Amino acid sequence: MKNVLIGLGVIAILAFWLVSKYNGLVPLDENVKKSWAEVQNQYQRRADLIPNLVNTVKGAANFEQKTLTDVIEARAKATQMNVNASDLTPEKIKEFQAAQGQLSQALGRLMMITENYPTLKANENFLKLQDDLSGTENRITVARKDYNSSVETYNTAVRKFPVNMIAGMFNLNMRPTFEADAAAQKAPTVNF
Repeated sequence: MKNVLIGLGVIAILAFWLVSKYNGLVPLDENVKKSWAEVQNQYQRRADLIPNLVNTVKGAANFEQKTLTDVIEARAKATQMNVNASDLTPEKIKEFQAAQGQLSQALGRLMMITENYPTLKANENFLKLQDDLSGTENRITVARKDYNSSVETYNTAVRKFPVNMIAGMFNLNMRPTFEADAAAQKAPTVNF
Protein backbone atom coordinates (compact mmCIF):
# COMPACT_ATOMS: atom_id res chain seq x y z
CA MET A 1 0.00 0.00 0.00
CA LYS A 2 2.86 2.33 0.88
CA ASN A 3 4.51 1.70 -2.51
CA VAL A 4 1.25 2.42 -4.30
CA LEU A 5 0.94 5.76 -2.50
CA ILE A 6 4.56 6.66 -3.31
CA GLY A 7 3.95 5.70 -6.96
CA LEU A 8 0.79 7.80 -7.09
CA GLY A 9 2.67 10.69 -5.47
CA VAL A 10 5.45 10.50 -8.08
CA ILE A 11 2.87 10.34 -10.89
CA ALA A 12 1.03 13.33 -9.41
CA ILE A 13 4.28 15.33 -9.17
CA LEU A 14 5.21 14.45 -12.76
CA ALA A 15 1.71 15.36 -13.98
CA PHE A 16 1.85 18.68 -12.13
CA TRP A 17 5.29 19.39 -13.59
CA LEU A 18 4.13 18.47 -17.11
CA VAL A 19 1.06 20.69 -16.85
CA SER A 20 3.05 23.63 -15.46
CA LYS A 21 5.65 23.40 -18.27
CA TYR A 22 2.94 23.15 -20.92
CA ASN A 23 1.08 26.08 -19.38
CA GLY A 24 4.32 28.05 -19.52
CA LEU A 25 4.51 27.52 -23.28
CA VAL A 26 0.92 28.57 -23.98
CA PRO A 27 1.40 32.31 -23.26
CA LEU A 28 4.59 32.32 -25.34
CA ASP A 29 2.71 30.74 -28.24
CA GLU A 30 -0.12 33.24 -27.87
CA ASN A 31 2.38 36.12 -27.83
CA VAL A 32 3.80 34.91 -31.15
CA LYS A 33 0.27 34.84 -32.61
CA LYS A 34 -0.46 38.31 -31.23
CA SER A 35 2.80 39.66 -32.66
CA TRP A 36 2.02 38.14 -36.05
CA ALA A 37 -1.44 39.71 -35.97
CA GLU A 38 0.19 43.11 -35.35
CA VAL A 39 2.49 42.60 -38.35
CA GLN A 40 -0.57 41.90 -40.49
CA ASN A 41 -2.40 44.85 -38.93
CA GLN A 42 0.36 47.26 -39.94
CA TYR A 43 0.51 45.90 -43.47
CA GLN A 44 -3.28 46.30 -43.66
CA ARG A 45 -2.94 49.91 -42.46
CA ARG A 46 -0.53 50.54 -45.32
CA ALA A 47 -2.91 48.89 -47.80
CA ASP A 48 -5.77 51.06 -46.51
CA LEU A 49 -3.75 54.25 -47.11
CA ILE A 50 -2.85 53.38 -50.69
CA PRO A 51 -6.20 54.15 -52.38
CA ASN A 52 -6.13 57.67 -50.89
CA LEU A 53 -2.54 58.15 -51.98
CA VAL A 54 -3.26 56.88 -55.50
CA ASN A 55 -6.32 59.11 -55.87
CA THR A 56 -4.42 62.15 -54.63
CA VAL A 57 -1.60 61.54 -57.08
CA LYS A 58 -4.06 60.82 -59.88
CA GLY A 59 -5.87 64.08 -59.22
CA ALA A 60 -2.71 66.18 -59.16
CA ALA A 61 -0.62 64.63 -61.91
CA ASN A 62 -0.91 63.21 -65.37
CA PHE A 63 1.53 60.35 -65.31
CA GLU A 64 2.18 56.97 -66.80
CA GLN A 65 -0.86 54.77 -66.19
CA LYS A 66 1.37 51.71 -65.73
CA THR A 67 2.75 53.03 -62.43
CA LEU A 68 -0.75 53.50 -61.04
CA THR A 69 -1.80 50.06 -62.29
CA ASP A 70 1.28 48.46 -60.73
CA VAL A 71 0.48 49.97 -57.33
CA ILE A 72 -3.16 48.88 -57.49
CA GLU A 73 -2.24 45.33 -58.57
CA ALA A 74 0.52 45.01 -55.97
CA ARG A 75 -1.87 46.20 -53.26
CA ALA A 76 -4.48 43.67 -54.34
CA LYS A 77 -1.95 40.84 -54.29
CA ALA A 78 -0.54 41.89 -50.91
CA THR A 79 -3.97 42.13 -49.28
CA GLN A 80 -5.03 38.73 -50.66
CA MET A 81 -2.01 37.06 -49.04
CA ASN A 82 -3.12 35.82 -45.63
CA VAL A 83 -0.90 33.71 -43.39
CA ASN A 84 -2.49 32.10 -40.33
CA ALA A 85 -0.45 32.61 -37.15
CA SER A 86 -1.00 28.97 -36.19
CA ASP A 87 0.51 27.75 -39.46
CA LEU A 88 3.59 29.92 -39.91
CA THR A 89 6.32 28.35 -42.00
CA PRO A 90 9.44 29.93 -43.48
CA GLU A 91 7.95 29.40 -46.96
CA LYS A 92 4.69 31.16 -46.10
CA ILE A 93 6.52 34.08 -44.48
CA LYS A 94 8.74 34.43 -47.58
CA GLU A 95 5.65 34.38 -49.82
CA PHE A 96 3.97 37.00 -47.62
CA GLN A 97 7.14 39.09 -47.59
CA ALA A 98 7.48 38.83 -51.39
CA ALA A 99 3.96 40.16 -51.92
CA GLN A 100 4.63 43.03 -49.52
CA GLY A 101 7.98 43.69 -51.22
CA GLN A 102 6.29 44.07 -54.60
CA LEU A 103 3.94 46.60 -53.05
CA SER A 104 6.87 48.50 -51.51
CA GLN A 105 8.60 48.68 -54.89
CA ALA A 106 5.46 49.93 -56.63
CA LEU A 107 4.97 52.56 -53.93
CA GLY A 108 8.59 53.63 -54.35
CA ARG A 109 8.04 54.21 -58.06
CA LEU A 110 4.86 56.15 -57.30
CA MET A 111 6.69 58.35 -54.80
CA MET A 112 9.49 59.05 -57.28
CA ILE A 113 6.90 60.49 -59.67
CA THR A 114 6.43 63.39 -57.28
CA GLU A 115 9.77 64.82 -58.39
CA ASN A 116 8.25 65.54 -61.81
CA TYR A 117 5.10 67.20 -60.47
CA PRO A 118 5.74 70.32 -58.35
CA THR A 119 2.02 70.81 -57.71
CA LEU A 120 1.85 67.35 -56.21
CA LYS A 121 4.76 68.06 -53.89
CA ALA A 122 2.93 71.14 -52.66
CA ASN A 123 -0.39 69.34 -52.19
CA GLU A 124 -1.19 69.23 -48.47
CA ASN A 125 -3.21 66.01 -48.73
CA PHE A 126 -0.38 64.28 -50.55
CA LEU A 127 2.17 65.41 -47.99
CA LYS A 128 -0.01 64.14 -45.14
CA LEU A 129 -0.54 60.79 -46.89
CA GLN A 130 3.19 60.56 -47.57
CA ASP A 131 3.89 61.18 -43.86
CA ASP A 132 1.24 58.61 -42.87
CA LEU A 133 2.74 56.07 -45.22
CA SER A 134 6.23 56.76 -43.89
CA GLY A 135 4.96 56.34 -40.33
CA THR A 136 3.27 53.10 -41.33
CA GLU A 137 6.51 51.76 -42.79
CA ASN A 138 8.16 52.50 -39.44
CA ARG A 139 5.32 50.73 -37.61
CA ILE A 140 5.75 47.73 -39.89
CA THR A 141 9.44 47.61 -38.99
CA VAL A 142 8.62 47.75 -35.27
CA ALA A 143 5.90 45.10 -35.62
CA ARG A 144 8.30 42.74 -37.44
CA LYS A 145 10.95 43.35 -34.77
CA ASP A 146 8.44 42.62 -32.00
CA TYR A 147 7.33 39.48 -33.83
CA ASN A 148 10.92 38.29 -34.14
CA SER A 149 11.48 38.97 -30.42
CA SER A 150 8.42 36.95 -29.44
CA VAL A 151 9.51 34.13 -31.75
CA GLU A 152 12.98 34.19 -30.19
CA THR A 153 11.51 33.86 -26.67
CA TYR A 154 9.14 31.09 -27.78
CA ASN A 155 11.77 29.16 -29.76
CA THR A 156 14.22 29.38 -26.86
CA ALA A 157 11.64 27.91 -24.48
CA VAL A 158 10.61 25.19 -26.95
CA ARG A 159 14.22 24.09 -27.53
CA LYS A 160 15.26 23.79 -23.86
CA PHE A 161 15.49 20.34 -22.34
CA PRO A 162 13.24 18.77 -21.03
CA VAL A 163 10.59 21.24 -22.21
CA ASN A 164 11.44 20.30 -25.80
CA MET A 165 9.97 16.85 -25.15
CA ILE A 166 6.75 18.37 -23.83
CA ALA A 167 6.60 20.76 -26.78
CA GLY A 168 7.05 17.81 -29.12
CA MET A 169 4.24 15.87 -27.46
CA PHE A 170 1.84 18.79 -27.97
CA ASN A 171 3.11 19.71 -31.44
CA LEU A 172 4.44 23.09 -30.31
CA ASN A 173 7.12 23.49 -32.96
CA MET A 174 9.61 26.28 -33.50
CA ARG A 175 8.32 29.33 -35.38
CA PRO A 176 10.05 31.09 -38.29
CA THR A 177 11.29 34.65 -38.04
CA PHE A 178 11.11 37.50 -40.53
CA GLU A 179 14.32 37.79 -42.49
CA ALA A 180 15.48 40.59 -44.72
CA ASP A 181 14.84 40.20 -48.42
CA ALA A 182 17.94 39.43 -50.45
CA ALA A 183 17.17 42.60 -52.44
CA ALA A 184 17.36 44.64 -49.23
CA GLN A 185 21.10 43.97 -49.07
CA LYS A 186 21.63 46.25 -52.08
CA ALA A 187 21.20 49.97 -51.52
CA PRO A 188 18.61 51.56 -53.86
CA THR A 189 19.81 53.96 -56.53
CA VAL A 190 18.11 57.33 -56.66
CA ASN A 191 18.47 59.37 -59.86
CA PHE A 192 17.07 62.84 -60.47
